[in-house]
Amino acid sequence: MRVTVDIKGEGTHEIELATQNEERSDGDATSSAQPSVATEPTYADLLREVDLSPHEVSVLVDGRPVPEDQPVESEHVTVLRLIKGG
Repeated sequence: MRVTVDIKGEGTHEIELATQNEERSDGDATSSAQPSVATEPTYADLLREVDLSPHEVSVLVDGRPVPEDQPVESEHVTVLRLIKGG
């Protein structure tokens, strides 16, 4: 999925997000490996792609904040830095 990330006051980035694979584990070390499970990228994954932390920004979709652990469902997001400068 291609997502346009508009970081207010800093520019726009085009990011290509791919579905991730997670290894499943049932906690039994003697059992054979479980098949991996596809997971959708989250807004935290999107922020990692542009070198930002969820602790320093808010992600907005259609002007509304979204939780960082929610799967990305929009092709355009706005990122607002909470604190900038020094």
